[in-house]
Amino acid sequence: MGAQVLDGKAVARTVLDETAERVAALRYRGKETTLATVLVGDDPASAAYVRSKRRRAAEVGIRSVHHELAGDVSQDRVVDLLRRLNDDPSVDGILLQLPLPEGMDDQGTALEIHPSKDVDGLHPTNLGMIVLDRPVFAPCTPSGCLRILQHYGIPVRGANVVVVGRSFLVGRPLALLLAARGADATVTIAHSRTQDLPGVARRADILVVAVGRPEMVNAAYVREGAVVIDVGINRTAAGSLVGDVKYDEVAEVAAAITPVPGGVGPMTVAMLMHNTSVASELRER
Repeated sequence: MGAQVLDGKAVARTVLDETAERVAALRYRGKETTLATVLVGDDPASAAYVRSKRRRAAEVGIRSVHHELAGDVSQDRVVDLLRRLNDDPSVDGILLQLPLPEGMDDQGTALEIHPSKDVDGLHPTNLGMIVLDRPVFAPCTPSGCLRILQHYGIPVRGANVVVVGRSFLVGRPLALLLAARGADATVTIAHSRTQDLPGVARRADILVVAVGRPEMVNAAYVREGAVVIDVGINRTAAGSLVGDVKYDEVAEVAAAITPVPGGVGPMTVAMLMHNTSVASELRER
């Protein structure tokens, strides 16, 4: 019997419907919710991601204001734009599409976004609030993983969770969210230098893989009956999308698994819309 498929598209639809209701309630009270998107350069993938996010914003009633800058623009000019958006009272959230063109400091530039408008949840202030168990804007992909688990009623409290990957975008903040009061998981962060990585992974009740290596994790990493969350999105030489997990092989031993595509990916955009609606509510107060 194969694993239960954890359909991220269905969960994202629920989040987007909830967000649309919140945005409509704000509009009824006279508050328009606005997301500013900033795209630097002409990278096709980045442009496609921004178009997708703007479409979702329109679906839930969020006004999006787009700013597009040439790839050879100076970093100072990008920073100036972000500061102007910080000061604009009509803007609730700011999305700076990463990565920036070569030669620009991604992290340093993103830090210019004010924490109250950081709907990506990546500013040190917002990451620090997770450490304090008081998250305001949690990073979109980690919070999307949690929402999938909640939606399908997969118990996290007391579970042994192994997160393979320690990036500040996914692995580390997800580990903090899972271990926080209320979630109460016992979390191990594993990575490429973990001794006996397959053995460590097999101890997991819930295994989250976010390493960016196509189909690195096979059935030898997964305990029978475990839940597997595959965060990876990788394009093969043939042009197809695969995760960090060998889906067909792992689905034979796991109790539940997210597919790629259609798993965590849709949740990232949905949680961005959620965070933007929260930012709008906070600015209304």
